[in-house]
Amino acid sequence: MLLVEGEIGGKKYREPFSKGILSKSLTRSEVDPERAYKIAAEIEESIKEDGTTVISLTDLIQKVKERLEKEDPLLAKKYLTWKEIRRSEDPLIILIGGASGIGTSSISFELANRLGIKNMLSTDMVREVMRKIVSKELCPTLFESSYTAADALTTPAPPEFDRTLIGFKDHVTTVNVGLTGVIERALKEGISIVIEGVHIVPGFVNEELLSKPNVYLFVLSLSDEEIHKSRFYSRCRQLWARRPLKRYLKNFSAIRKTHDYIVGEAHKHNTPVIENIEVTNTIDTMIEEIIKEKQRETLENDAD
Repeated sequence: MLLVEGEIGGKKYREPFSKGILSKSLTRSEVDPERAYKIAAEIEESIKEDGTTVISLTDLIQKVKERLEKEDPLLAKKYLTWKEIRRSEDPLIILIGGASGIGTSSISFELANRLGIKNMLSTDMVREVMRKIVSKELCPTLFESSYTAADALTTPAPPEFDRTLIGFKDHVTTVNVGLTGVIERALKEGISIVIEGVHIVPGFVNEELLSKPNVYLFVLSLSDEEIHKSRFYSRCRQLWARRPLKRYLKNFSAIRKTHDYIVGEAHKHNTPVIENIEVTNTIDTMIEEIIKEKQRETLENDAD
């Protein structure tokens, strides 16, 4: 039996080599599933031919890298990137913000799948839970959508302020109470999670939590308003969708205001803003940003 030897917390362990596990990690590097299993089988065979019965995880990763480089150097790079991220002992908490319809839910699903993260959460779910424990009289904006929260404001907005954004900011501030709790719990329990939603706005998310290792914040944008509008047609035409297209289109100008505000706050707080035109490019950019940040943290730790 071929065994793989690894190390966690200074303690070594051994486990049987698994083509299934290896092929799954290859698919997260965008290798076709059928091809991934074939490559995993080839690697297993080559190790056995060398007469090896125990291979270190480091040597196994090197063999996979060399094999993928023959297939496509870009695949090898993506595989090493994924392994670098997953090697961390800290939980990986990724926050993805963006206006309604910008694609945060789709990107969170794809990113979680690529990184092997099993837990995902929408801030809309956090808001829904909060609606059960906070009365409408106490917090009326919570019972509106982010882009219609101004309709629930109980006091008139000064003429020099944008009413839509006042309602939006009140809405975001309230939901961030629940969001903070989720992040704190994930850190305490060591749970990796991807959280997405319109309520994830730089400047509103707890700065102390964002400074923790392996907590990353991204904002998605769409500069082209027509592309943004077309996303609503795509999401509402699904048979399972329960979101009314007319409501989105009626409030599209308000949604764009929230979009511009979120992007503006991201730039103000030096948060990565990613133009979400193509899924693969968006995911690759996010992963590259995570690697850059991890490398920066490593250099800072070494300097200390």
